[in-house]
Amino acid sequence: MSHQAVTKKHKQQTMKSPVLLAAAGLLLLAVLSAVHLTQGEADLPLKTTITALFSFDPQMEHEILWTLRFPRTLIGILVGGALAVAGALLQNATRNPLASAATLGINAGAFFVLTICTIFFPVLAHSYPFLLTCAGGAAAALLAFTMAGGAKASPARLALSGMIVTMALSSGVAALQLFFEQKTMGLFLWGSGSLVQNGWGGVQHAWPWIIGGVLLACLLAGKWDLMEMDEDTITSLGQKAWKLRFSGIAIAVVLAAIAVSVVGPIGFVGLIAPHLMRMLGAKGHIALLPTSFIWGAVIVIASDTAAMQFRHSLGPMPAGAVTALIGGPWLVWLVLRTVKAKREGAPQATSASSVKLARVPYAAWVAGAFVLLAAAVVASLAFGSLRIPVGDVLLALFGNGDEQVKRLAIDMRLPRTLVAALAGATLAVSGLLLQGIVRNPLADPSIIGVTAGASVGAMLLMAVFTGLSVQWLPAGAFIGAVCASALVFLLGRKSGFQPAIVALLGLGVSAAGSAIVQILVIRMKMTVATTLVWLAGTTYARTWDDFWQLVYWPLILLPVAWLLARRIDILQFTDTTVTNLGLKADRARLLIGGLGVALAAAAVSVVGSIGFIGLIAPHITRMLVGPHYRKLVPLTALLGAVLLVLADTVGRSVLAPKEIPSGLIAALIGAPYFMWLMWQANRKKSS
Repeated sequence: MSHQAVTKKHKQQTMKSPVLLAAAGLLLLAVLSAVHLTQGEADLPLKTTITALFSFDPQMEHEILWTLRFPRTLIGILVGGALAVAGALLQNATRNPLASAATLGINAGAFFVLTICTIFFPVLAHSYPFLLTCAGGAAAALLAFTMAGGAKASPARLALSGMIVTMALSSGVAALQLFFEQKTMGLFLWGSGSLVQNGWGGVQHAWPWIIGGVLLACLLAGKWDLMEMDEDTITSLGQKAWKLRFSGIAIAVVLAAIAVSVVGPIGFVGLIAPHLMRMLGAKGHIALLPTSFIWGAVIVIASDTAAMQFRHSLGPMPAGAVTALIGGPWLVWLVLRTVKAKREGAPQATSASSVKLARVPYAAWVAGAFVLLAAAVVASLAFGSLRIPVGDVLLALFGNGDEQVKRLAIDMRLPRTLVAALAGATLAVSGLLLQGIVRNPLADPSIIGVTAGASVGAMLLMAVFTGLSVQWLPAGAFIGAVCASALVFLLGRKSGFQPAIVALLGLGVSAAGSAIVQILVIRMKMTVATTLVWLAGTTYARTWDDFWQLVYWPLILLPVAWLLARRIDILQFTDTTVTNLGLKADRARLLIGGLGVALAAAAVSVVGSIGFIGLIAPHITRMLVGPHYRKLVPLTALLGAVLLVLADTVGRSVLAPKEIPSGLIAALIGAPYFMWLMWQANRKKSS
């Protein structure tokens, strides 16, 4: 066969591939939509569905189909297609295969702004949801893009920035839902991405924007193809790269925002569909965008159909929980597939903030931390819904004073305060160890999946073994934390423990874990307030039993961490240097990582998913005493204890008698701090 014949045959196959993809997708979408329409509180025959579609009759079944089910199916198709096209445009505009409305924080930004307006400006939220979600999504995307380093950001770093923005905004939403439970009662299920419709209003609101946005994106398909070239080539062809990038992101934000304004944030569709289409042969954007739309709709309708299959056993499960359950592992797979095993150069754990702030002796810092911890403990005993004078607290601590004060301060508040101190110290040192072994200043038990795994373990234990005592809850949390972290470390090892990659893998595992927790929460019919408090992490009502359950872990493992500190110092060098110094890098990482995970799991099993303590405390101590781990371990433990005791005190004092979970206080402080760290790292890199 001649070369021309081969080329012609290849072109024909290339042309056929997108057509076959579209045809197969449309056929599958038609079948899934038919099944989707039959599902609900009462299953309806397919014949009734078809009859109602072509010949409406004012009977109950037809009313249900036209009022509830047809709008739900159609909005699922529109939203799934919109999110998929948005993901394809974002991946093209940012040249980032990990980009989507979920991974860049657009969904979270849109939902955050809509939540604020629902509480404080309900008329505005009802009248202009699309404009509000557009503003929120655009602001979140801009923040993630800036944090990552702008146009020069690596794919992994940009995705990591977006996921951190998402975590920060999700913490804010959780706080608002807790403070204004009555006003946000309907947002918990909807905030997970629910297709439930009560009429055609959502479809009428969304379809012009979605169809218009998708058509505009398809008309500009040739220009999107230019973005795969370098900027000089684009300029030589008479185009401006920044204009193409801006227009692509703008259309993507509009599509994502309109989707969030109608059904809430549904994640990962924009990550899965475009990649799937590229893998199956849709190369140019004139083929990629339409096929992504079709298969994005397939993913959402299939997810909602799957969710409805379990409605009697699990309850009204949102489609967004199912897409997150699929999307978390998909993100992990994409990270491993798209990032080369070549190690990135440097962020070592000491690079972010290893310069001492002042020439103060180490002993003085430790003594100061002890004094600060003592003051925090006294303040914790004094403040709350009922305030006790500090003098009376001191008398009670020494066995004197009023019996009622002693009962309140010693019997009720002291065990809670000590649990907070132990958990804070344990989480802080865990974060320090994890940062050391992966040479990643962004590592933290909450970032690499430990806390999400613990939540899944505890919730599974409660759901499966309903007859077990709550005293077994920590065991489930411990097992879940160990399993999740083991998975992250196993996958991270393949990439040489690249800092951004390990964090992304952890966030992917956490996304899947959060979806499982959401499903279990709905299954167990936990109230919104109870759920948010439990998931946020809390020291509420901790007793002496909780103290004795936790105390042995730090007493045994913190000295071990101090003894292993010199090995962590050595692990900051390259693996070749580590081996030349006589230390087996993988074995040392496994030992120290296991120690860090055990510490985090022990704390999470008692106080829940408290994040960011393991990020903040190590960074502050490095600024104080430098990079040496023998000095860092004790001071980090003390500072972690101080931080969580103060978070607990603030949480139960600022809105007394109502309490804010201490984990939520830590997240509201820690997420912005995390953003600042990334911004600082980018500033140093560019300077």
